[in-house]
Amino acid sequence: MSIITKSLLLFVLNWLDAQLTIVWVRGGWATEGNGLMARLLDAGNVPFLFTKLLVGALVAYTFFRFSHLTLARRGLHFALGLYLTLMLVHAATGASALGWQPPALVVAFVSTLPDNLLALFS
Repeated sequence: MSIITKSLLLFVLNWLDAQLTIVWVRGGWATEGNGLMARLLDAGNVPFLFTKLLVGALVAYTFFRFSHLTLARRGLHFALGLYLTLMLVHAATGASALGWQPPALVVAFVSTLPDNLLALFS
């Protein structure tokens, strides 16, 4: 997969994350974990979505623009890994919203995985 494809995938996953976050929060099934983004979401869907897409586009472009550097390529792969994991959390949230009861152990593992990964770098 080329760098441009990976950068575009990162942006699309960011957009999907934003859309699903709006659906889950407005539906009362979840809360926004990022305090700054939660404030923007409280201000409305448009400020939240605009900011999320702007930041996502800048990050994806930065990874693409500096893809000749090893750090940028690794950062892109790391960000894609985080977003793919986050998509599992969104899937679990959607299953819960539909009334499906996934195994509690799997949900607990998947929902804490992003925090545990970020804790490695704190």
